[in-house]
Amino acid sequence: MDPMKVTKVIGPRPVREAEIHPTAVVDPRARLGHNVKIGPHAVIGPDVVIGPDCVIGSSVLIDGRTTIGRGNRFFHGSAVGSEPQDKKYRGEVSYVEIGDNNDFREFSTVHLATGEGDATRIGSGNLLMAYVHIAHNCHIHDNTVIANAVNLAGHVEVASHAIIGGLTPVHQFVRIGAFSFVGGGSRLPQDVPPFIKVAGNPVEVAGLNSIGMKRNGFTDVELLNLRRAYRLLYRSGLNVTQALEKIATDCTLDRRIEDLMAFIRRSERGIVR
Repeated sequence: MDPMKVTKVIGPRPVREAEIHPTAVVDPRARLGHNVKIGPHAVIGPDVVIGPDCVIGSSVLIDGRTTIGRGNRFFHGSAVGSEPQDKKYRGEVSYVEIGDNNDFREFSTVHLATGEGDATRIGSGNLLMAYVHIAHNCHIHDNTVIANAVNLAGHVEVASHAIIGGLTPVHQFVRIGAFSFVGGGSRLPQDVPPFIKVAGNPVEVAGLNSIGMKRNGFTDVELLNLRRAYRLLYRSGLNVTQALEKIATDCTLDRRIEDLMAFIRRSERGIVR
C-alpha cells in the first residue's frame, strides 16, 4: 500500500504535511510537524508531539505525554512513552522529552518518569543502539553513544559525549560523566567521573579516555593537566578527599579540572575506584 498524505497542526503555525502509512494508527489528537514519516503498523498516542523531519519506522510505539524534537529516527519496534516499570507509579502526569537528531535503534525503550510533573529526558545527537532501555527519570545529555542492550535503571544520568559499551547494566541513580568511556559488559554500581575509562565486572578504572578527548578537540595542555589529576585521584594512594585537595593545589584549575572536581563532590553513590 502506498503512504497517504495527511495534515496535522503543530502549535500556532500553518498546517503542515506528514506522510503516514495506511496501516499506522495515529490518534487524531497527536501533533505532527512537517515532513514527518510514519511507517507501517506504527502507533502514535493522543498526547504525543513529534517535531519536523522525524522518521517513525515500522511497528514503533510512541505514547504517553511525549514531546520529540526535530530530525529524530525511530527504528523498527522501538517503544517510547510507556508507563514506567516502577511500583511507585500511580498514573501521575509525567513526561518524556526528547531533543533533536537522535537515533533510536531496533527495540530500544524509553519510559515515562515516576513523580508528578517529572520527566525522562534525552538531549540531542545521541545514538541508542538496539535493545537499549532508558528507565524512568533518566537524563541523557547530548552526543552520547549507548551500545546494544545497555540497561539504565531509574534516575541514571549520562553526561554529554559519554560512551557506554554493550550489555552493561547501570544501577539506579548512577551518574556517568562527560567524555567518559565504559567498556562493554561492565556492571556499574557507582558513578563514573568525567574523562575516565572503566571496564569489567567488578568494574575497574582503566585510565583516561584520551582518544575520545582528542577526537573532541581537547588540547595537549588540557590532557596533560587531566593526567596529573588522574594520577593524584587513582595512583597516589590518597583517599578521595585528600586527592581533591591535592588536585586543587597541584593542577591548573581550568574548566576541565573544575568539572571533574565538581562531579566528584556531588557524588552520592561514590565514584568507581
